[in-house]
Amino acid sequence: MKFGYKTKPFQHQRDALTAGAKHTDYAYFMEMGTGKTKVAIDNANFMKQGNWIDWVIVIAPNSVYRNWIDEIQKHSWGSVIHVHKDKEVYGDAKHSERHLKWFLINVEALSHKSGVDKLKEFLTRKNCRHLMILDESTTIKNRSAKRTRNICKLGKLANYRRILTGSPITKSPLDLYTQCEFLSPQLLGFDSFFTFRARYAVMQQIEMGGRQMLFPKYYTNLDELTQKLKGFSFRVKKKDCLDLPDKLYTVRKINLTVKQAEIYNRLKKFAYATINQDEVSFANKLTEILRLHQVTNGFVKSDDGTIQVFDDCPKLKELMEILEDTEGKFIIWANYVQNIKTIINKLKEKYGANSVVSIFGEVSTEDRQQAVSKFQNDNSCRFFVGNPSTGGYGLTLTSASYVVYFSNSYNLEVREQSEDRAHRIGQDKNVTYIDLIAENTIDEFIVNALDKKLKLSAETLGEEVKKWLK
Repeated sequence: MKFGYKTKPFQHQRDALTAGAKHTDYAYFMEMGTGKTKVAIDNANFMKQGNWIDWVIVIAPNSVYRNWIDEIQKHSWGSVIHVHKDKEVYGDAKHSERHLKWFLINVEALSHKSGVDKLKEFLTRKNCRHLMILDESTTIKNRSAKRTRNICKLGKLANYRRILTGSPITKSPLDLYTQCEFLSPQLLGFDSFFTFRARYAVMQQIEMGGRQMLFPKYYTNLDELTQKLKGFSFRVKKKDCLDLPDKLYTVRKINLTVKQAEIYNRLKKFAYATINQDEVSFANKLTEILRLHQVTNGFVKSDDGTIQVFDDCPKLKELMEILEDTEGKFIIWANYVQNIKTIINKLKEKYGANSVVSIFGEVSTEDRQQAVSKFQNDNSCRFFVGNPSTGGYGLTLTSASYVVYFSNSYNLEVREQSEDRAHRIGQDKNVTYIDLIAENTIDEFIVNALDKKLKLSAETLGEEVKKWLK
């Protein structure tokens, strides 16, 4: 296939473009760090050179969609970039009639009528042909979400469609349905989600909160699903195509304090009793489970918003011992703002105010960019502390050779994405991942749940299961 690349590709990126360039609908299931954004940009430019398209629409999570501006300018010949709600136009606006035009919008905007209307305006212009790219396509895995329904409808207005993700399955094979529906309902060969589910999952009925709910009991015919996916997707993992240093995993187990254990066991009994009450809402049941997790992380929040912080938190002690005994830069992920702020204060107290930067919900976009730059380039800045759901996407943090998980969530995508902030192109050291886990608690249950999801994802995609935390 003849194509004039602006930036030289790796061989796996050439292979990806060759496989998908001419398809109307295609999925780049490329692991984070393998350059799927470049492949998508090359694909768009290939289509422009062939006079197939005039516009490219990129839908991406809020945390990463602005990164596309730099990537487009780096990998694309002459482009004009419009960003939703930005007045500024990026690129060569003087010669816009000759160049490929881009429109970038964050996925959250498509939960609202104003965002939908704006995108529809682009898609319905006369004599304009569009390629629509959905970055991190698992953002539409929930088929009942408003933005999923909106994006799938809008996708039908585009001439060509692409989805990008390194983790197409984060919970179960059922995650695939809406992602593939966005491309084309015909790709998997089912006219509804329910016929798709009936083919690949055996369901069981469970009573929760006084309601009868269906949950997958086990999955079936996955070999068949794997073969279908191969017809319209390209899959590659870092270990198969990049000469990156190894990932190393270790667990540091801790025991709760007497006070923590006392409160944990009391809340555990209450949680069990609550779960078995039909009249209690599902949300309230989840709240009780959440409180168990909070206790293992050194605090608990009551119904009135009061936060009880436990003295001598074992996880915090273990973290500080690891940092004292180990040289190099660290990424520290924690799921709760309470933990993030406590860790930041502890690090500043021991290592100085200049030693740490952070990204979580309260940090502005501008401050986030400055935090990443400082961590990457300032030798005196040794620690990056963040929430993996906020800072675990789209960032390059290759100056770190250690990543500590103060806590985990049940979300496999968040785990894999946050791991890859350090383990990506530009990393020249082995990366060690350290999980702090309270023994005989919900911490162990969460890790086991992640491990099961990882194995199920590998089975569906026809991959070898990696050894993790074992």
